[in-house]
Amino acid sequence: MSLPVSFVGRADPATSPCPLPLLSSAVRAGFPSPADDHLDNDLDLHQHVVKHPAATYFVRAEGDSMAGDGIHHGDLLVVDRSLEALPGRVIVIAVDGDLTVKRLELVGQRAYLRASNPAYRPIPLEGRESHVWGVVTHVLHSLPGAIPL
Repeated sequence: MSLPVSFVGRADPATSPCPLPLLSSAVRAGFPSPADDHLDNDLDLHQHVVKHPAATYFVRAEGDSMAGDGIHHGDLLVVDRSLEALPGRVIVIAVDGDLTVKRLELVGQRAYLRASNPAYRPIPLEGRESHVWGVVTHVLHSLPGAIPL
């Protein structure tokens, strides 16, 4: 029925940045250019994905209901509680006490949670206790054969 999430932790604004090398040019998915083999800046990934540190936390996704949105089992989700849960956004929400991640959708005046995997039916929110925990802003996942996050 849903893609549950498990809490990983808060985005701690007191943590020191961990800058990593950033190439000065984009990476092409086609033929590589040897002229682009140089480093230009450092990138602090935390600074890049966390816009509101006091309102941001990380959760780990479980299941396959959001695979169509690129959210897979075991992925790390960056969730911002300061953003408004608008129709079309992917949100973390507690429905009848169970946390899930889905896309918020309005049909007429009725709110639904929609999975991006067609094997799952929309979840109507009418008549159910629900509480939005935040909007998913980024998804981090490992590629097959890579070291898992």
